[in-house]
Amino acid sequence: MGLLTRTKETASCVVEISHRFEELSAHVKFTNGAVVHPGDSVLVHGAEIMAPYGEVVREERIATITRASKLEQLWTRATGDLEFMELCEFSFSDEVLS
Repeated sequence: MGLLTRTKETASCVVEISHRFEELSAHVKFTNGAVVHPGDSVLVHGAEIMAPYGEVVREERIATITRASKLEQLWTRATGDLEFMELCEFSFSDEVLS
């Protein structure tokens, strides 16, 4: 892989959508052992998956993984901590919200 070159690969995966009171989530697990690295992107092919309330739906799909170039990987690692800190902005207060 070059400094500016992106590559693509396909991988089989299982998509799990949970739409329950205790959990609202979506997960993709690659069945061929593929790993996603910083800067990579994943496109899961197929129609939208809708899980009715109270259920968990699992479907096998094919995904395309676009691997980040070396430069994109470096940039993502260098700036990722800064973006994470934006998510951590919080405050504590003694006041009760009404």
